[in-house]
Amino acid sequence: MSHHFLLILHLLGAAVWVGGHLVLALGILPEVLKKRDPELLLAFERKYEKIGIPALLIMVVTGIWMAYQFGVDVSQWFHFANPVETAVSVKLTLLFTTILFALSANIFVLPKLSTRTLPVMAFHIICVTVIGILMLIVGSFFRYGGLSF
Repeated sequence: MSHHFLLILHLLGAAVWVGGHLVLALGILPEVLKKRDPELLLAFERKYEKIGIPALLIMVVTGIWMAYQFGVDVSQWFHFANPVETAVSVKLTLLFTTILFALSANIFVLPKLSTRTLPVMAFHIICVTVIGILMLIVGSFFRYGGLSF
């Protein structure tokens, strides 16, 4: 599959994932916290999950596929040996961090979501949103040959 087509799919996934989290963090969450109403949050989550999770999966598949096209296979991940591999490894680290936040939210926070636990859920939402933005920024560095420290 052409790199350009994979990139388009990846960017569409990113638009849905990051855009949805920005709507959640900046549009929905303030109202949820002000009204102290977890149901507003759960209603958004139920709707968004139907497109957000597929968008995330599309980004994972296309991201790994494009990494291989750049010559960065799984045996090279997390070596931080060159700028392209470094960018891939940073994005994977951010992805794994996102997964940890999702697991934490789904196992520990959402089953007991109440007005008392809303601040903990807000922390998870803000962190995942910031991580998504960081992934966009790191992704932009591929255009310039990767990421160097």
